[in-house]
Parts: sequence; structure tokens; C-alpha cells
Amino acid sequence: MLDNKQLERFERNIRLAGVGESGQEKLLKSAVLVIGAGGLGSAAILYLAAAGVGTLAIADSDRVELSNLQRQVVHFTGDIGMEKALSAAEKAVKINPAVKIIPIVERVTPENIVKVITGYDFIIDATDNFSTKYMINGHCVKMKIPFSHAGVQGFTGQLLTVVPGSACVACAFGSEPEKGEYTEPAVEGVLGAVAGFAGTLQAAEAVKSITGAGELLTGKVFSFDLRTNRYKIIKTDRHSKCRVCGEMK
Repeated sequence: MLDNKQLERFERNIRLAGVGESGQEKLLKSAVLVIGAGGLGSAAILYLAAAGVGTLAIADSDRVELSNLQRQVVHFTGDIGMEKALSAAEKAVKINPAVKIIPIVERVTPENIVKVITGYDFIIDATDNFSTKYMINGHCVKMKIPFSHAGVQGFTGQLLTVVPGSACVACAFGSEPEKGEYTEPAVEGVLGAVAGFAGTLQAAEAVKSITGAGELLTGKVFSFDLRTNRYKIIKTDRHSKCRVCGEMK
């Protein structure tokens, strides 16, 4: 049962069709892992803490730099030099003192990923490189952990939510691109609000997955271009020959 302070804090959540008090209780009991406390992760972390997720883990091995502050809004000027996971954890607790924060100040690698992602109800891939994204996809699919994939560049971005049995990142986008087949975001640049927009959508996907409210972005890629205000949803089927999920039941 929610206490009076929780009823007041989460009143706007509770009013939502498909959430209600039971959905809010599910959020309070849930555990979400955000991998990456950069542009995408900043928005996701803030909104997940505010939404009432019970346990929020933040994995990032980097430290805050001046050039991050244009888009990574969970970090402030005074945080320069601080570990991002700790900086983000500090802000999340200020938004919601009841949230249990688990800062993970290490890079997620093939050697530690199983340990890092075990035990979470939903994972947000807020990383900025293809190799890590495909690694997260492969292990989440294998371990049957729902997760949100997102990527941004310039004024554009894309999202896909993967749950057991749905099309995975490899189904939607093919094999991991080779170096030289794409332009790094650091070269082209990215509008801060673009990263925030995508990260906010990722937080919404986590809340919907946990509460059962609404419709997830499974089996479809949401693509957007904020320069032209164009949005589209591309249906994505699971491929029986997909090297990641093709033989999964």
C-alpha cells in the first residue's frame, strides 16, 4: 500500500489509465539499470527517479568534462572531474530521496556484463557506440531482459524496445557496422535536446514495461528528425535467421 506522501508525490502517475496505485506499486518495487550517464542517460535517469522507480542503477566509467554539459543535463559545472555515475546518482536522490541508487563506476565489458545486468526488470541502453550497443542487445536477448535501445546524431534519433520474443537490434539494423561505415556523433555533433528527447522516451518505455500501461516500441523502430519535425515508425519483424535471436524460443 502507498502511504500518504507517496500518494501525493505520484498523484499524476496514479491518475493515468493503466497505471493507478497498482502500477505505482510495481514501479516502487522495480529495478532499472541505465548504462551510460551521458546525453541519453541524463534524461532517463532524472525521469525514472521522479517516476518512483524503487532501485535505479547507473553504470558509467567516465568523468564529467566541460564539453559534456551541452547535452548531459544531469551533470552541472561544479561536477567537472567527478565520476558520471556518482554525479548522476547525486541528482537522482535529490529528486526522489526514497530511490535506492546503485552507482556502478566501471565500463560495461564482455567480461562483466552478465554480472552488471543480472537482476534488473528493465535496462536502458544509453551508450554512444555500436560495439557496446550490440553487446547489450546480445546479452539482454540471451538473458530475456527487456531493454530500450536508442541512438542519436545531429538532429536525428531512433528507438527500439526489445522484449523476449520481439525483434532485436540485429533484426532491425543488421550486423554491427564496421569502423568507417558511420560518422561518430562527436564528429557530426548532436543537439542536446535531441539526446534529451530520446532519453525521455526511453524512460517512458521503462515505465510502460514495468506497469503494463500503453504500447511499447516492440517490433517497430521510432525514427525522428527534429530539424524537419518528421517522425516515422518502421515495422520490424523478428528474423528467423538472426544471429542473435533467430534460434531463441
